[in-house]
Amino acid sequence: MIKLGIIGGSGLENLNLFSDYTIVEHNTKFGLPSSPIISGKIDGLEISIISRHGKQHTIPPTQVNNRANIMALKELGCTHLIATTACGSLKDEFKPGDLVVPDQFIDFTRHRPITFFESFEPEKMMHTPMADPFDNNLRNIVFKIGTNLNFRIHNKGTIVTIEGPRFSSRAESNMFRMWGADLINMSTAPEVILANEAQIPYVAIALSTDYDCWKKDIEPVSWESVLEVFNKNVNNVTLLLLEIIKSMKNI
Repeated sequence: MIKLGIIGGSGLENLNLFSDYTIVEHNTKFGLPSSPIISGKIDGLEISIISRHGKQHTIPPTQVNNRANIMALKELGCTHLIATTACGSLKDEFKPGDLVVPDQFIDFTRHRPITFFESFEPEKMMHTPMADPFDNNLRNIVFKIGTNLNFRIHNKGTIVTIEGPRFSSRAESNMFRMWGADLINMSTAPEVILANEAQIPYVAIALSTDYDCWKKDIEPVSWESVLEVFNKNVNNVTLLLLEIIKSMKNI
């Protein structure tokens, strides 16, 4: 039985896909998730939604309780996870307004709990494979549906997560480009790491909103410019999610 968990990122804090839903306050051993969980059904598929930064975007990136978010969705029975995220582009070809389905990440955070395993049981070490962190089946579904909707969508990309809440310096932005990163955000790590530790297939839908600050011929990224692009495209992201939900009934 498929049950889909959705983690709504910047611009989608108040994502509500339901006409009929319940609000669940679910505590975990790692504390409370970022927001109450909205649960309901669409086309017969059970859905649970968490707002990553809280309903009013009051939780800065480093303070997001990623462990509680992932654990709450797991304990509520979610079998697959989809996360939305605003991101900056580190490549010309990923234009503002484009959607990207990342296949790799680089974790450049330094102050976040990044694992559920704070200790090992005797002779039971938990070293989770992370070679292909984003689920390929989910990635193919997202890309196929986005293509069918005639969205500008890219089927792979490496996303680097920084601590935030500040944006990058030009030197950092260019360093990430030299590392081979295509996108930059403040949320994918450790979220994707924890999903893999919890053994829940995970995919991210990344909306490119800006060119960070590596391009000198345009204004560097600002929060206002991020929201402007995201708000123009929020209907596309919502439509994409609804079509993904319809298709997942057949997985």
